[in-house]
Amino acid sequence: MRLLVRTWNLFHGNADPPRRNGYLRRMVELVTADGPDVVCLQEVPVWALPLIDDWSGMRRFDAVTRAPLWPGPLSTWVTRMHQGFFRSGLAGQANAILVAPAHAATDLGHERVSDARRERRVVHAVRIAGSPGVTVGNLHLSNDFVEPRVPCAEAVRAASFVAEAAMPDDVVVLAGDFNVGDPGLDGYTGPLEGIDHVLTRGADGMTVAVWPRERREQNGIVLSDHPIVEAQLEVVEP
Repeated sequence: MRLLVRTWNLFHGNADPPRRNGYLRRMVELVTADGPDVVCLQEVPVWALPLIDDWSGMRRFDAVTRAPLWPGPLSTWVTRMHQGFFRSGLAGQANAILVAPAHAATDLGHERVSDARRERRVVHAVRIAGSPGVTVGNLHLSNDFVEPRVPCAEAVRAASFVAEAAMPDDVVVLAGDFNVGDPGLDGYTGPLEGIDHVLTRGADGMTVAVWPRERREQNGIVLSDHPIVEAQLEVVEP
């Protein structure tokens, strides 16, 4: 079995450099247009979660990392007045795993990986049925470039959660915004370019590519300040 797995930090639906308008639907349609198997998204505005299924044509599993400041549509309305300024401060944010309809998938839940003194960061896992199965963990770790040990410690907690959630023979994938170049995870493979990674344990082969900046440019607007990272996984049945 071959699986195409992508990860993208959506930057709350904004562009690089940030603008008043939002481009979230364009982003979701871009990253899912050619039918990937799995897409891991970070910094998704909470209001957008119910819309992503239709925009992507994929099945959505999500974990809210920051609730909206105000309930109902008010936070969304204010945020849309200037998305580059408000970002997730009012509308909240979430992570989401999108799975192609052809795959049977199960939500394995989520867990906080940051300590209580810091912004809430979680890892969220989904299992794709198969022989072997594939368990995918999606994460967005703390942004602390002064103390890289902070996101590294969170990566270890995330890997432990996903490993415990997976079946013993599963291929395990950890994808997302690690906010560190090398998280130092034993047993995981994958090139460590930038801070957005797709790492695997147990795959029979993997090829990773980073989308060039121009591939996420539309009408002169560069979508998000993060690249899309994708991995082609080879999973061989025993």
